[in-house]
Parts: sequence; structure tokens; C-alpha cells
Amino acid sequence: MTWKKIIISRVDNLGDVVLTFPLIAILKKHYAGITISFLGKSYTKDLIKTNLYIDEFLDWDIIRKLPVKEQIKIFQLTEADIIIHVFPHKKIAKIASKARIPIRIGTSHRIYNNIYCNKRVHFTRRRSDLHEIQLNIKLLEPLGIAQLFNLDEIPQYYGISKIEPLPENLSGLLSSSKFNLLLHPKSKGSAREWGLENFSQLIAMLPQEKYKIFITGTIEEADLMKEFLYKFQERITDLTGKLSLSELISFINSADGIVAASTGPLHIAAALGKYALGLYAPMHPIHPGRWAPVGINSTFLVLDKECNDCRKSHDCHCIRSITPEQVFKKLKSFT
Repeated sequence: MTWKKIIISRVDNLGDVVLTFPLIAILKKHYAGITISFLGKSYTKDLIKTNLYIDEFLDWDIIRKLPVKEQIKIFQLTEADIIIHVFPHKKIAKIASKARIPIRIGTSHRIYNNIYCNKRVHFTRRRSDLHEIQLNIKLLEPLGIAQLFNLDEIPQYYGISKIEPLPENLSGLLSSSKFNLLLHPKSKGSAREWGLENFSQLIAMLPQEKYKIFITGTIEEADLMKEFLYKFQERITDLTGKLSLSELISFINSADGIVAASTGPLHIAAALGKYALGLYAPMHPIHPGRWAPVGINSTFLVLDKECNDCRKSHDCHCIRSITPEQVFKKLKSFT
């Protein structure tokens, strides 16, 4: 049987989308001429548009507001042969089933997938020792792709190549003689954070003649970092709340490196081959074995201990115990 179109469903955050991209390139490599539609959130659209292998974006934030009959009709009009539920979502699984998409792939550990998916892959993400990218790729098993890719093979499969040129007002901020370093202190609540005090100490350590420092984040995060940003206003360039997603991607692509927790910008930088240093808590399932940045110049820091004491608190002592000296040492190895 010849398949013509596959929908990839991943309606969560930026980093999750980046870690789904290799699956798409692998599909394109194995099935020449296949069309890929990506069902995602509105705010991830500009990231998804950069991917060489994605042919169409389906905006879940628009579709989900429609009456159910119209949702089903939209799925039918795609004429998709296959949908892969990379991010489990009961409502989407039900719609795809009602739209009678012939092959509907999901994991077997979601009860509703036993109703709505006719191809189920047996694994659990929470207890697995595999990286998120590898777990995503396991969903290709029903399509005859059973290879477990090593992480050092992954960078060639990201496909982030359709990047907008950086506007002059932003490109002019970059230094031609210094290491252009992005610090991304916050995480929108998606990861344990290293803390502003640690970032403050790191900034104080970085030689001004070697590093140009940029702080990135959302406008909401800028409000949370007012004192921090004011304290270092002479030392840093504050980009918080000032970049669109497309501009942020272009800026990361033009800069040299980033330090961040497990966030979208970290994974974007890793995929673009930038020096990406991730800071992690040693706790399942958020540990670097599952979520480390994967790229040709990526690395991470994590304490060699169990972090169960911090499990019920978002203020994680273990990630905050990574010292600024350790981070500075890693950065020096980049330059």
C-alpha cells in the first residue's frame, strides 16, 4: 500500500516540537514523496515553519474551537492515510478515529488509545531510559521503521533550515569579536530553574572583553526579573519580551551559545548546532537522560545524586546546587 499523507500530532511546547522533528525527517527518508502535516499549537507555528520536511501546518488552537462535526470534517479533508499521536491527546485521538483516518498510531499505555488507535506501540515514557527523541521515533514501528537511532546520529535529522533573516536592528546587537551568549533564566514553568542568584554570579564571572551577554524570555518573565535586569543593565542586553518567536529563532541562529534549563530555546539552539549548555535536576522523568539537548555542540550539567526530596517543590535545591563555577568552566571549554 502506498501512503500519501501523514499527520504528526504534537500540541504541546516548543522544546517538545523540536524533539519531534527528527521523526519527521526519518519518515521522509524512508517514504519518498510522502506529505507531512503537523498538528500543533498556534504559538509553535513559526518554529514548525522552519522545518524543511513539513509540508503543512494544522492549527489545533483554531480547530479545537469549532463544532465537533467541523473538526471531523477538517481531519477528513486532509485525506491523511496515517496520524501519529506523538503527544497523547484524548480529544484529537477521538476526532481522528471518527474521521476514519486509516492508520492511527499511539502508545498502548493510554486507555483511550485502545479505543481510538488501531496501531499501538508498547512503551511508557515515564519509566523509560530512552531520550524523548528516541521514544518519539519508536512510534514509527508500525510503519516498518524499527531502528533505535543513537543520539549522535540525531543532529542530521532536525531539518531546521527555513530561518528568516535577522532584522538589522537585531543583527547590529551582535558582537563580531566576542562570544555572543544567551542566558535564558526562566522556563514558563516547564522545567526546574537554576535561579536568578546563580545567573547573577555567573554574569559577574564572565570577562566583559570575551562575552557579550543577552537575556531572553517572555514579557511575563521580564516582569519577574525586574530587579535582576536592572542590576545588570550595564552588563547585559535585555531582549526579554522584545522578540517574536521567528526573531528569537533567527537570533539564536546568529549567536554563539546559550545557557538554560530544559526549555524550548535550549533545544532550538542544540538543533541549530550552537553551544547549548542545559542545566537539569537529577529527577525522573525530567532528568537529562530523557530531555538533554541533542546537538553537535550540546552538553549539560546535573548533580550526581537522587533528587526525590525536591519532587513536590518546583524550587529545586538540586539544580540550584550546580555552581556558577561549574557553568563558567563549561563555557570556557566552548571558547
